[in-house]
This record gives sequence, structure tokens and C-alpha cells, in this order.
Amino acid sequence: MKSLYTIGYEGTKISPFVDRLREFDIELLLDVRELPLSRKQGFSKTVLSRTLIDNSISYRHLRALGDPKPGRDAARRGDHALFLSIFHAHMQGGDAQKALKQAIALSKLQRTCLLCFERDASGCHRKIVADTMAEVGSFLVEHIRIN
Repeated sequence: MKSLYTIGYEGTKISPFVDRLREFDIELLLDVRELPLSRKQGFSKTVLSRTLIDNSISYRHLRALGDPKPGRDAARRGDHALFLSIFHAHMQGGDAQKALKQAIALSKLQRTCLLCFERDASGCHRKIVADTMAEVGSFLVEHIRIN
């Protein structure tokens, strides 16, 4: 069974982040943030993709697999049930289903890691995306932690 990885960049800097991806021999980073912007230096889409390419890691942003604003707002308020409801409904939409198929196809070709912000995957939408990909595409999911 092929592995699928996830990672969050909360609390880290770009250099140890890239080092950790390299430790796991990641070939493709799939950014599953709806908005690939960050106040953390090095983690916005353009700069991040250049840094990854310089380190022989491909980058792809799949916006449709991101958590929509109402889901992010619910998560920030601590309303986990509402967050889950919103995100699960979002994942049933046509754009999300198309992006999910793309993510599965790409992940079968390259050693892939899903990216979002949260350090702990258990409360992050990327876990839902990864678990769905695992169910449909027969992947073994591993969540990479950065010290």
C-alpha cells in the first residue's frame, strides 16, 4: 500500500519544514489551503513553491480541497461539529470531487504530502482529505510532525 503524508507548518520556519519533507523523501507537496497565503515568512504560495522547487520537490495548489471560510470561522470559534458539517458538505461538491480525483492520481505517481497550517492534523481539514483519499485510493496515511 502506498503512503500518503500530511504536514502542518504551525510553529516552524521554512528551513526545518523543507528538511522534514526531505527526510521523508517527499516528491510532491499538495497545498490544500483554500487561500495559500501566510503571515509566516516563506509559506505563501509563490515563495513556498520556489523554495520547494529549489529543493527538488514539486508543488501543486488544490484550492477546491481547502476549508471554506465558514468552516474556518467555525473551527476558530471552537465549534468542531459545525466545522465538520461544513467541510463534509463542501467535499461533496463537484469542484472538491474533481480535485480529490486529481490528488489521488498525483499521489499514486509521486510520494505526496498534503499541506495545511495546523501542527496537529486531528483538528485540521487535511486529515479529512487524507482519510478520504486513503479510503478511495488505498493509501496508508502518516502525519509528519515537526519538532
